[in-house]
Amino acid sequence: MFRKPFGFAAHIRVITIAFAAVLSTSALAQAPTTGLGQAWPNAADVSVSPHYHVYVFTRDGIRYVQINDLNGTVRAAVAMADNVVLVLPVGVDAAYVTTQRGTASGNAGLTETIYSDSTTRITATVMSTGALQINVATTPVVVPNICTNPVNCSNAAGGGNGG
Repeated sequence: MFRKPFGFAAHIRVITIAFAAVLSTSALAQAPTTGLGQAWPNAADVSVSPHYHVYVFTRDGIRYVQINDLNGTVRAAVAMADNVVLVLPVGVDAAYVTTQRGTASGNAGLTETIYSDSTTRITATVMSTGALQINVATTPVVVPNICTNPVNCSNAAGGGNGG
């Protein structure tokens, strides 16, 4: 007599646990917000190079990119938002990180692209000292000029008197 209610409650518990697992898995599919500075963060390796690990974290609209070597040593990290790149004081090669607008430069034979997306390209060059020169090149996002005055659209670019 007590088996049926107990069995029903056990099934409800199993269903609840399964539902919670599905919800937590979908939450993990989002970009990680913690782990910056760790040798092996719980984040996807998005490196385009077999010689480095690159991890991307996102928090409050700021994208953090961390570069590790194959041994897990944190080499450098940067923060990016609105086409502004800030070099973070993280990693053994933080002093050798440079930023620029436009395409990354360097000796093509020694420079390797380690990360690339629609607005950012990060390259690495091993220097004679063994340090890693990291260059972060950003391409500005072009925002279309929007006309706010339907009578005289010449003020969309800041010119004209609007009427």
